[in-house]
Formats: sequence, structure tokens, C-alpha cells
Amino acid sequence: MPFPAGASAVVPPHRLCAEKQGRGDDAAAERGAPRSAAKAAGRGWAIVVAAGTPHDGDGVGVDLPPPTAAPRATPEDGSPAAPPSGSAQPGGSEASAEASIRERGSADGEVRYGLRVAAGYAWRLIVVTVAVYGVFIFLGRIQLVGVALFVGLVISALLRPVADRLDRIMPRGLAVALSLLAGLALVGAVFTFIAGSVAGQSSALTAQFGNGVTEIERWLREGPFHVSSAQFSAGAEQARKWLSEHSGTLVGRALGQATAAFEVLTGLALAIFCSIFFISGGDRMWAWVVAQSPPTARDRLDRAGRVGWGTFAGYTRGIVIVAATNATLVCVALLVLRVPLALPLSLLVFFATFIPIIGAPLALAVATVVALAGRGPLVALLVLVLVVVIGQIEGHILQPLVMSRAVSIHPVAVAISVACGTVLAGIVGAIVAVPLVSVTWAVTRTLRTPD
Repeated sequence: MPFPAGASAVVPPHRLCAEKQGRGDDAAAERGAPRSAAKAAGRGWAIVVAAGTPHDGDGVGVDLPPPTAAPRATPEDGSPAAPPSGSAQPGGSEASAEASIRERGSADGEVRYGLRVAAGYAWRLIVVTVAVYGVFIFLGRIQLVGVALFVGLVISALLRPVADRLDRIMPRGLAVALSLLAGLALVGAVFTFIAGSVAGQSSALTAQFGNGVTEIERWLREGPFHVSSAQFSAGAEQARKWLSEHSGTLVGRALGQATAAFEVLTGLALAIFCSIFFISGGDRMWAWVVAQSPPTARDRLDRAGRVGWGTFAGYTRGIVIVAATNATLVCVALLVLRVPLALPLSLLVFFATFIPIIGAPLALAVATVVALAGRGPLVALLVLVLVVVIGQIEGHILQPLVMSRAVSIHPVAVAISVACGTVLAGIVGAIVAVPLVSVTWAVTRTLRTPD
């Protein structure tokens, strides 16, 4: 469409493209028609200006006028032409948004990339830390229920294989009942035997401890410390005075321990009750939980949950094997050395081993004190050597052989987990920390693995 030289008109872009396609780029270059493209202030409209060359009167060029001075074609009645529907007005909100984005981009560009990445990780880490802290605060409020559920899971991890084997020859309910009764009978027999041995040795233990205390006093007087009799008498007097002044506090603590004992019994009953359902219908319970999730996430959730349970069950069985081995070695050594209370000390070592790294050494330290009071410094020194030997056997033989398949976290992470659990929830936190970290790591690694 030819235009007079110097004339202009506003045409839609598709018409301009049609003009270009009709003539062809090669023909336009041969005629020497200049081309430049721009958009007018109203989006979707272009200003077409005739080139006005001497040899070509229909060359079409696109002028680039200032946005504020963009002319518009008007209808015959002289009213301003309206832009097409959906077009943005000049100076509207879109221009402000683009300017704001450019300002933010320039501000981000002034910050180093490493600092921006570190800041992104920092605030995400803060959010995760606050969420984890809130979970621990909530669990601290319902600590009894949480401990009962944990013990129920431990019982299920230990007795589920027994119930599965019995399930092959009898109904499932009967298999669960027999496995639970056998476990309770075993635990009751161990405690009864230890209590009977302690009661039978009570008179001999009293004489041994009296002789041991006398020997310790003699060693303190004649040994490197040179403690005088006057200092012993002053210490004994201070101890009696402290007991008389704090008798009310001690009675209150004793009553508090009685309340704690009732809570322990309540939690144990709840744990046994939950373990019955975990052993008999744990698969159905987990299937119901998976069914409540979105359909697209069910496979991954089911896979992660089964991996987490496998890790927890493997850790529980492994730590029981390690604890039983430690307790057996300690019992044999203490019986050979004729240390008093060998069986109760072995039981203490068994339960203390559930706290990794530090549990068994602490229990053996108690055994060293008992050996010092009952058998003298030489036997106590031998028990102290036993602490080192048991630690080496546990760390270099039992842990790699038994626990490596279930727990794949570094010993430093284990130590930090135990320390954090102790600070947050005391002894219970120290026991729960390592299996919790192990399960969390196994589930996270499974979720990060592609399907």
C-alpha cells in the first residue's frame, strides 16, 4: 500500500507483517527501502511512515517516535481512536512493575552471589530449626506418651519376627499373645533372679562395704593425699548437718520419685497395649496412613516409611545384641574378680548401652566405685582396665559387625546427637536421639532418590 512521502498512519502489527511478507526481504533490500520497527505508546499498534525515495513511492518504513508523542489515527467524527481491547495504557501499572523489577535486579546485582546463596540457606535453616524446636517442645509436653510409643515400637521391633514365625503354625492373635507373654516372662525372670541374688548377699555385702570404706579411709590417710582424722571427722559432721537441714527436701524428692514410678508403670502399660496392635496389625495401620496422602505421593511415602521402619528395627535389634554382649562380658569379669553386686552391675551395663558411646563407660565407672568399696584399689584398677577393653570391643568389633547395616551415620554425628538429646530431654533424649537421627537420615535419603 503506497503512502505519500512524509505521511504517517497507525496500522495493526499483523498488517505490517503482511506488507513485509508480501514484498519479501530480498526485494526490499534490492530497492533500498530503509526499515526500522518500534511500538507506539499504545501496545499492538505501529507507526508506518513512507520512505519517499525518488525511485520508489510505495516503500514502507517504520519510524521510532518518542512514546509521548505517538500520533493516533482518528475516526471521521474527530474523536480519538481507542486502542484495541486488552492493550495497556501508557504509564500504567505495568510500567511501574517493570521499573520495580529493574530496581530490585540492580540492587541484587550489587550483592555478591555467594552472599545471596548463603543468605538463602540461612533463612531456610532458621525456619527448619524453629520447626524442629517446636516439635521438641510439643513432645516435651507429652513426654510420657512419646516415651510409651517409643517403647511400644521397640517391643514390636523385637517381638515381630517371633510372632511372624509363630503365625505359620497358629492364628495371628494367638501368635502375638504368646510372643508378648514369652517376652514379659523373660524380663520378669531376669529381674527376679537379680533381686534374689542381691537379697541373699545382703549381709555379706554390708560387711564388704564396711571393710571397703575402712580401707579407703586408710588409703586416703597414708596415701598421697595425707588426709587427717580431724578432716574426716569434720567431713562426717558436715554430712550429718546437711542431711538434717535438707530432710524435708529429700522427703519431697522421694515422694516425687514415687509419682515418677507410677508414671513409669502407666507408660509401660500403654507401651504394651500399643505393641499388641503394632505387632498384630501394623501393616494395615500403615496402609491406612498411606491412603490418606495424595495419590501421586503414596508410592514414595510407602517406600520411605518402610525404609524408616527397617532402619529402626535393625538399630533396635543391633543395640540389644551389643548390650547383651557387653553385659555378659562385664558379668563374667566381675564374677572372676569377686566384685560385689556383679549381676545388678551387669544389668546396669545392659541398659546403659542403649546410650551409645557414653552409656557403657558410665555404668562401668559405677562398677569401679563398687569394686573400690568392696575389694580395694587393686581390683578397682582392674575394673577400670575392663572399661577400656569393653569400649574397644564395642567400638571396633560389635558396632561395625552388628550396627553397620542398620545405621550409616558417622560416629561424630552419633556423639552430637547424644549430646543434643541429653540437653533437650535428659536420659530419655540420649536414648532416643540416635535412632531418631538414623531414621530421619534413611527417610531423607530415600525421598531424594529418584523413583
